[in-house]
Amino acid sequence: MLKIKTNSAEETEKLGRLIGESLIGGEIIAMTGDLGAGKTTMTKSLAKGLDIDEHITSPTFTIVNEYDGRLKLFHFDVYRIEDIEEMYDLGYEEYFYSGGVCIIEWANLIKEILPEDIINIEISTLDEGKREIVISGKGEKFDHLVKELS
Repeated sequence: MLKIKTNSAEETEKLGRLIGESLIGGEIIAMTGDLGAGKTTMTKSLAKGLDIDEHITSPTFTIVNEYDGRLKLFHFDVYRIEDIEEMYDLGYEEYFYSGGVCIIEWANLIKEILPEDIINIEISTLDEGKREIVISGKGEKFDHLVKELS
């Protein structure tokens, strides 16, 4: 587990970029945190690290947005999921096992379908612009990320 404190939005964005640059494909990133903690900002920074130039928006109503970069990015926002069946209807497994990178905001709402090998990023607001980011997980993708960030 890595516990990182950032003192500004710029530091948080830099961390997100570094994480994105370290990804090798096939990662499932479960992102959690309160409203306004910075999940979408972290996702935008990760996308920059994946060489994605498109404007990243939260897929609140579409559930998933796709972006092309060094690796394909599938950005999920499951905040409005009312029933886990919606994820099955979406064909979530095709995304999860595509070899691209999946980022799932509000992942705690669908924890029963998340695989064991996962990277968890929990963002907490400490103060104005300050965040605590806890990165934990399991599996070779998580191990690789920790090695790259250390």
